[in-house]
Amino acid sequence: MNNNLLRKQVASEIKRRRLIISTIILLSFLYLGVTLIFGNTGFLRYLELREKKVQIQREIKDIEAKKAQLKADVKLLKENPFYIEKYAREDFGMAKPDEYIFKYDR
Repeated sequence: MNNNLLRKQVASEIKRRRLIISTIILLSFLYLGVTLIFGNTGFLRYLELREKKVQIQREIKDIEAKKAQLKADVKLLKENPFYIEKYAREDFGMAKPDEYIFKYDR
């Protein structure tokens, strides 16, 4: 009878240890899963950074296009007197001595 009680106690102790170990493993995996999804280096942060990268790449393209346009404008201003005159008239409202400027409000 004593031997049977001892076996039950050992079996109960083994079940309890397995339960504790299983719980620890489950909680560890749960923690890792939450960290991989919501952490600072998690999946959601990755998606956010990827979208930001695409946005910055678009901004770089726009800035490079604007830079190319400005370079072309500078080249025209240096080389083409007609363009200098056009720029002075449109942007600064300048005119030749014998001209009148009419401005209309839109």
